[in-house]
This record gives sequence, structure tokens and C-alpha cells, in this order.
Amino acid sequence: QVQLVESGGGLVQPGGSLRLSCAASGLSFSSYAMTWYRQAQGKERELVATITSGGGSTNYADSVKGRFTISRDNTKNTVYLQMNSLKPEDTAVYYCYAEHRWRPVNYWGQGTQVTVSS
Repeated sequence: QVQLVESGGGLVQPGGSLRLSCAASGLSFSSYAMTWYRQAQGKERELVATITSGGGSTNYADSVKGRFTISRDNTKNTVYLQMNSLKPEDTAVYYCYAEHRWRPVNYWGQGTQVTVSS
């Protein structure tokens, strides 16, 4: 059974930092591109950052460029999202998403809440 388990969310003040983790099990992790999405209350889910299966390429939403960094450790089956200089508008539920590099197979995590507030 495939599981994607996010952790690291919480309450942080504006300007603070958090690191999210997504631990994968039950799949060949190195065959999957990994993406972080987020969904704020009342808004559509949006892509935050993505990383290729080997980790050689990343892409970011304009709203987080220069503040967030996505990385992965294929030996630990884990993808990370380092979030710095957090803003109140970063408040959302953050989801981990795995997409196979050539098969139409994908999985979602359950999400972790990030709240940026003073």
C-alpha cells in the first residue's frame, strides 16, 4: 500500500521558517517526480514546487521563488520543502504529490497545515 505522509507543519510568525517532509512508502520512490501543492481556505489547490525523480531539476511558483527550496533524498524516500521568510499568504494545507515519470500513476498525501500568523 502506497503512503505519502507529510509532517513539519505548524504555526509560525511572519518571517519565520518551517521545513516540511513527505515520507513515501510502498512505491519505487526514485521513479517518481515529487511536487508540493497547497490549498488555502476557499481557494483552489496550487502548485508550489516540483522536483524530478532524480532531483536534477526543480520548478517553483513565482510566489515562492527565492523563499522556498524543494529537495529530496532518494535513500530515505523523502521529499522536503524548506520554507523561509514565510508570509501570512503562505497559510494553507500543504500536500505532497507523487507522479510516476512515465506511467499514469500518481498519489496524494493527506496534507499538513501551515499557519503564518503573529
